[in-house]
Amino acid sequence: MPNPHLDYLLKLANLPAALADNAEITGDDMLLPTPYNFVAPGAATMAAVGLAAAELWKLKTGRSQQVKIDTYATAAAFRSTRYLRINSKKLEEDGSKLTGFYRLKDGRWIYLHCNFPNVRDGNLKALGARFDKDSVAQAAAQREGLELEAAMFANGGCGGLVRSEAEWEGMPQQIAAEKMPLFEVVKIGEAPPQPLPAGNRPLSGVRMLDLTRVLAGPACAKAFAEHGADVIRITRKDLPDLGPPSDVDTGIGKLQAHIDMRDPADAARMHALVKDCDVFLQGYRPGSLAARGLSPEALAKARPGIIYTYLSAWGHEGPGATKRGYDTVIQTFNGMAWRPDNEKPAFLPGSPHDYLAGYLLAFGTMVALYRRATVGGSWLVRTSLAGTGEWFRKLPRFAPEQYQNLPSELPGDVLARMMTSHDSPWGEVTHLAPGVQLSETPGRWARPATPRGSQMAAWPARA
Repeated sequence: MPNPHLDYLLKLANLPAALADNAEITGDDMLLPTPYNFVAPGAATMAAVGLAAAELWKLKTGRSQQVKIDTYATAAAFRSTRYLRINSKKLEEDGSKLTGFYRLKDGRWIYLHCNFPNVRDGNLKALGARFDKDSVAQAAAQREGLELEAAMFANGGCGGLVRSEAEWEGMPQQIAAEKMPLFEVVKIGEAPPQPLPAGNRPLSGVRMLDLTRVLAGPACAKAFAEHGADVIRITRKDLPDLGPPSDVDTGIGKLQAHIDMRDPADAARMHALVKDCDVFLQGYRPGSLAARGLSPEALAKARPGIIYTYLSAWGHEGPGATKRGYDTVIQTFNGMAWRPDNEKPAFLPGSPHDYLAGYLLAFGTMVALYRRATVGGSWLVRTSLAGTGEWFRKLPRFAPEQYQNLPSELPGDVLARMMTSHDSPWGEVTHLAPGVQLSETPGRWARPATPRGSQMAAWPARA
């Protein structure tokens, strides 16, 4: 049966529409209690990643394969960390976190994203509040929403006034996000064609540097590792991260190394890694790595044939281009967290901006690898959380009577079939298995999850 979402993605990537015949998407779209249908485009995007991996395999071997995905696997993948267990135990969130919704002076709501200490401290400075929920609530109750929102961003914080969709429509950030392509694969330099490395998996020997945090970028890199790529996640020792369960879940299949670009020896090590890599994946705000010599233009010169992949929150153009943003912040701005009658806002039952963007990046990056192998060139791949939200926000929605009585959890027997385990430095990690099934090269992760910075910043030998 034709799938309009998959057809759309193939068209955007300038791939033959007939490729969709090799993909089978099964199951219902209406699985979670929300009016927004992100499961259908999510399944199509994950299928597109599988098709791209299959095309790379065909380029190496001449053999085709079939791709399958069930929508239950998509719904689970879009909240993957929910299902992670370490030694059979679910890791609980820190109850002292300040992240959340707070009432404003006029009774409306503002969202504070405080998951990272530096962002939290920026928000506290803007509020003039202590590291205490009551202090934050009291300070927020004395402020106007737009004024406090601007102060948070100005002080290095992040969050936003909770808007309705009607308020979001027509904002400069919304116009910019809607105007930009859902994702782009753009040639940025000349280079001769570079064949894919040898190996028994679609991405065997492909080297990716992963300079991303939280979910979207790490999900892209995890998808690459799922199909055989060597992925080194680069962090800095003093940079905060989310920790378990998110870091464990998105770290499966990767090597983990620390590099501090402020140290000349480490900076030289980074540039040496770049010269031998295939994909440079980053999630910093547009332009923020240019001073370190890590802009798309600089890397296309230093390493002709590189694929430079980056994620932004608001897009590379428009008034929000240089601002911080996360899935929950986008939901706060674009109306998805808003509730009528000024009821307390609530987020979607998943992180669709993050995971959709991550799989879009993985798809676009595999397309760029195919182009590099067949016609050559250096390539830029990019998407944004806000632009991804505009895609599924504009799709037809479910009526209240269709979704309001749906359970908040997927069936236990279905989830049980989707789980797998491996040994790690933390103990036994139980997590979702790859959601996309390839008939000849089934997805798997060859490396366990490991702590940040636990390996050397060096590429493993290719076969």
